[in-house]
Amino acid sequence: MIKNIIYMIKTVTLWEFVKAMTLTLKYFFRRKVTLNYPHEKGYLSPRFRGEHALRRYANGEERCIGCKLCEAICPALAITIESEPREDGSRRTTRFDIDMTKCIYCGYCEEACPVDAIVEGPNFEFATETREELMYNKERLLANGDRWEREIAQNLKADEPYR
Repeated sequence: MIKNIIYMIKTVTLWEFVKAMTLTLKYFFRRKVTLNYPHEKGYLSPRFRGEHALRRYANGEERCIGCKLCEAICPALAITIESEPREDGSRRTTRFDIDMTKCIYCGYCEEACPVDAIVEGPNFEFATETREELMYNKERLLANGDRWEREIAQNLKADEPYR
């Protein structure tokens, strides 16, 4: 260590050495910016695009009206929707699948939805061991929406002035 410092002093001017050591000491005593990831989480923007979710109304009915706008606008063709009319004349989906291996997280599906049914939630920790687990069906999307509803509603409210 001492040899390295002596060699550095010989090869650089004294002024350059003092500047380098000053910079080193300046950052040495500052607060650390590195996070201990599994235990500490960083800030996520309200516009963060994570795992997809289907939302429900407060009465428990799913929001999706089966308009298929999200399927039409998806540039990766990752969304598949089948719908049929109900007895009361409204239309609801019977199948809503998202292939997460194709999804490019562009957010177009969320922007196209007229009733805020499909959203990209705050969850970014959804690693899997098989590709089949990344094929999301309607039940899984609704479960994600139920699990993350509070955070999703807060994010949509925070982002509302910019929409």
